[in-house]
Amino acid sequence: MKTISSVVENYIKTKPFLLNALSQGIINLTSLARIMTEELEHELGKDVKQGAIIMALKRLSEDLDFKVNHKITKVLKNIGEITVRSSLTDYTFLISDTILNKQADLISDINMHSDIFYTSSRGVNETNIVVSESVGHLVDKHFSQEKLIQKLQNLASITVKLPKENVVIPGIYYFIFQRLAWEGIIINEVISTSNEFTILVSDDVVDVAFKVIKDLKHL
Repeated sequence: MKTISSVVENYIKTKPFLLNALSQGIINLTSLARIMTEELEHELGKDVKQGAIIMALKRLSEDLDFKVNHKITKVLKNIGEITVRSSLTDYTFLISDTILNKQADLISDINMHSDIFYTSSRGVNETNIVVSESVGHLVDKHFSQEKLIQKLQNLASITVKLPKENVVIPGIYYFIFQRLAWEGIIINEVISTSNEFTILVSDDVVDVAFKVIKDLKHL
C-alpha cells in the first residue's frame, strides 16, 4: 500500500540534485510541497494535504542528513593524494582477436620510456587506452590495423586515492561526480580500482575539477 511518506521519498530519490539539496536543508519545504502536491495526488489517487507532505519531507531530510552527509563526508575528509597529469590522449578501439597482443607490444615499448602515463580498460565491445601524448606515436604504430572508434587529445587526468571505507559507504562516487556536474565539467573517462579512481577531463577545466575535488576534504 502506498503511503504519503513512501511516495514523497520516491519522488525525491528520482531527482538527484533535489535529493542533495534537501539533505543540506537549503530548500523551502512549504514551496516544495506545493510543487509536489498535484503529482502526489495523482500517484495516490486522493487529495493530499500540504502539511502531510511537509512532515514527510522533514522526516526524510533529517534521515538524509545522516545518511548522505555524515557518512559520506567522513570518507571524503580522508581523501588521500590527488595527482594531476596533463597532455594526455585517449584512444578507444573496437575489441578484436589481436588487440591484446597489440597492447602487450605497446606496453613493452612504453616501459622503455620514463615518466609516462599509461592506463587501459576493457569493456564488452571496446578497449580504452590513455597515454601521454609523447608516446601517442607508439599507439598509432601498434594499433594501425585496429578499428579506432574515438581519439581525444588535450586531456588531463585527476587521480584520487580514497580511504578503504569507500567500498562500504554508498554514494561516494555520486557525491563527487555531482559536484563536478554542478560546475559544468564534462568527464571524458572514468577509470577506477578498489581504492582510487581517475577521471579524464579537458586540459582547460582541470584546474576547476581539481579544486572541486580538493574542496571535498573540507566539507
